[in-house]
Amino acid sequence: MSTFYVIATPIGNLEDITLRALRILKEVDIVLCEDTRVTKRIFEKYGVSTQMLSYHAQSGETKVELILEKIEKGKDIALVTDAGTPGISDPGSLLISIIREKYPDLKIEAVPGPSALTSALSISGVPTHEFIFLGFMPHKKGRETLFKEIAKSERTIVFYESTHRILKTLESLKKIDKKITIVREITKIYEEVLQGSAEEILKIMTEIPEKQKGELVVIVSVK
Repeated sequence: MSTFYVIATPIGNLEDITLRALRILKEVDIVLCEDTRVTKRIFEKYGVSTQMLSYHAQSGETKVELILEKIEKGKDIALVTDAGTPGISDPGSLLISIIREKYPDLKIEAVPGPSALTSALSISGVPTHEFIFLGFMPHKKGRETLFKEIAKSERTIVFYESTHRILKTLESLKKIDKKITIVREITKIYEEVLQGSAEEILKIMTEIPEKQKGELVVIVSVK
């Protein structure tokens, strides 16, 4: 029977990929990619020529059936996302669930590596013995309810936010008397950490709009 690998890939710096990940990417029959154009950068840098097949949030039943057919034929398959670990706030979790249900004896192997979640926490200097990860904040429904839960929580809260909504999020966090840490563009050229009250960070990001850009990890912790 084939093996299905879940492989973490760089979240910015292409050097942040493990030797094991590169070996398996070269050895498998197919690599499932969120965006083949993004994965191609890794392939070109490290001389990987394995067949790529797209799998993303908009992939329908036909694509899933095709993947299952490949498994039936004994093909070894690797799943990667555009950045970080597949299945974490990522459509890959649905595919893995389907595969586990249909093939309970299939070997699904983790090939760990970069994760924006753990990378941001590791340099934040906030309590990390226990934390709650919320993934991407909802656009509308349930958003304010989550902020109320964040205000009451005694645990560190982590979530991802987009460039377009970060100011709105900070406005909501101003009502919460907690330390805010924003890790921006982690592992990339303009990586930085902003830490303080929501009001302080909001002022900085408003005065310097460039600081609103990029991939943003928001951490809310006790002072």
